[in-house]
Amino acid sequence: MSAVLLIEDDDRIRLSLAMALEDEGYTAHAVATAEEGLTAQRRYRADTVLIDLMLPGMDGYECIRQMRRDDDVPIVVVSARDDTHDIVAALEAGADDYVVKPVKVKELAARLRALRRRGRSAGQPVPGTSVQTFGDLEVRPEAGEVRLAGEPVPVTRTEFRLLCELADHPGLVLSRQQLLQRVWGHEFGDERVVDVHVGRLRQKIERETGSPRHLVTVRGLGYKLQP
Repeated sequence: MSAVLLIEDDDRIRLSLAMALEDEGYTAHAVATAEEGLTAQRRYRADTVLIDLMLPGMDGYECIRQMRRDDDVPIVVVSARDDTHDIVAALEAGADDYVVKPVKVKELAARLRALRRRGRSAGQPVPGTSVQTFGDLEVRPEAGEVRLAGEPVPVTRTEFRLLCELADHPGLVLSRQQLLQRVWGHEFGDERVVDVHVGRLRQKIERETGSPRHLVTVRGLGYKLQP
């Protein structure tokens, strides 16, 4: 049974969503503030975190940033805010996915299953070729490692899965929609999720993010990992 930490200050939403997730087979631990959420995650180590952005005290953005410092748990923002700036800011803070309220519980549960099924972090082995080399970049699916010039690169589960998906198709362009489906499990979704994660990866694996050598954009088509 998968454990979910829900950080939501609205009592009605928090209770109803926790009950709905339990009906879907999850164990839900629900709290009302970011501070409580950080403490709860350190104590219980949920498999997935759901978080609202507008919270009393510490807001959701800062909570995500603090949680990301020592935890690669999948984080899904559940917020009524659907402005591009808010979505991008949450993803850049370290969130893996973004769901706009009102929530369709069946859709949310499907996204959580996809994140849990497809998500991989460093140190968690996955099937595949032992080492895939792209210049000074190495992707090691079986070891759950990414190395740049021999040095380990810390990546989140979703970043690692995205990199592995591109590495499995060296030199081939994958569209944003293909990546959404293969990495996030979305049949349809917001392609900004892909763009932000690509940007985060570039910060970690490129010497010059403005002129990437490894993770290349093919305008109008998508992304590819350059052999």
